[in-house]
Amino acid sequence: MSVNAVILAAGMGTRLGKPWPKPLTPLADGRTIMAQQMDNMQATFGSDLRVTTVVGFKLELILEAFPNVSYVYNEAYDQTNTNRSLLKALQLSGDGGVLWMNGDVVFDPALLERVRPLMEANQSFICVNTAVVGEEEVKYTVDAAGNVALLSKQVENALGEAVGINYVASQDKETLITWLAACADSDYFERGIELAIDNAGLAVTPVDISDLFAVEVDFEEDLSRANAHL
Repeated sequence: MSVNAVILAAGMGTRLGKPWPKPLTPLADGRTIMAQQMDNMQATFGSDLRVTTVVGFKLELILEAFPNVSYVYNEAYDQTNTNRSLLKALQLSGDGGVLWMNGDVVFDPALLERVRPLMEANQSFICVNTAVVGEEEVKYTVDAAGNVALLSKQVENALGEAVGINYVASQDKETLITWLAACADSDYFERGIELAIDNAGLAVTPVDISDLFAVEVDFEEDLSRANAHL
């Protein structure tokens, strides 16, 4: 099965405050965050993997570090949020479903083995952690069928939080594209998913990865947590 993967790496990473794109942040094992992501995907999907990276801030540094993948340029990286980067990538992704992740997620490679059956079944999903519900994180609830109902930072009585690794099935991609386009420039891509659920009945499965390690590196304490688990 050919695997189309997208890494969202256009942002400026202002909260971490490094002078380079956040995906190029060094980890304790000598790799960068993005190198860890690439290694995990390559180990799981091998020659079936096709990676596209959305770049913006100091894009030349990422191109030099990873010359053998495809790139999409978000020229408005300093004025837009992740919904616009994902929209550009999906519009250019061709046939098939798309696995995508934020460029700042450090995660256990076993996560990809867990979600692989859903990808093979062509089922849209988001990876979630039910062990924690951070106030500043994107949170979720489910409907009666167990699919995602609400997905935002403002969700109350949440069941857990999204970890930034997701998949849109081939039959759902045009729907997600439509509702990403309806988002405001400042919205996270999760708003596009939520709009597609509300307006088009998009079915998105939450995949619990709470027993595996995954952290979005927004602050120094997140980086310390990531390094402690490598």
